[in-house]
Amino acid sequence: MTTIDIFSDPICPWCYIGKGLLDRAMTEQPDHGLTLRWRPFMLNPEMPAGGMDRRTYLEAKFGGKEGAVQAYMPIAEKAAEAGLEIHLDRIRTTPSTVDAHRLIHWADVEGVQTAVVSSLFRAYFVDGRDIGDAEVLADVADGSGMDGAMVQRLLATEADLPEIAQMDASARSMGVSAVPTFVVAGQHAVPGAQPTELWLRVIEELRAQA
Repeated sequence: MTTIDIFSDPICPWCYIGKGLLDRAMTEQPDHGLTLRWRPFMLNPEMPAGGMDRRTYLEAKFGGKEGAVQAYMPIAEKAAEAGLEIHLDRIRTTPSTVDAHRLIHWADVEGVQTAVVSSLFRAYFVDGRDIGDAEVLADVADGSGMDGAMVQRLLATEADLPEIAQMDASARSMGVSAVPTFVVAGQHAVPGAQPTELWLRVIEELRAQA
């Protein structure tokens, strides 16, 4: 098996799209031999715990309403090309993702990490839910085979907060500056939401090397 480490943030639309494109390749080649491991990278490490109004956030980030619209137009197009459902109009809050990253970290221990990541993407980009909210995260955990009540209790503590901050800092020190970034077999970094065709070639090359 070959591990692909994916540096990602669950509120990053290009991470959602990039996963969808990789999923297609893995579906087309079911003997792909890939194992996915999700690594934290916070787009907004200074975001307040309660998040902020999404419109305010986007207009501040992109210099006004027009800039935000221009930035998000290709996202909707690429999501459609990837066969993904996306409803940006349903999103009301841009959350802090530190707790979502804690959940992803715990999911790794339980062997359901990709299922949790998929559910977080769906909760945010399809249903417009606030994935900074502990009850939403507990619901995602429940639906992915974890103990939601336990997750909610852990989220009320500072469990693994330093570890998430350390892993985020480590990613930046390695040179990760944008997400998604895929690292194949601990050696080859592949930045951005890459087309399914590229991943099919990667699978073929790995198979040939094996």
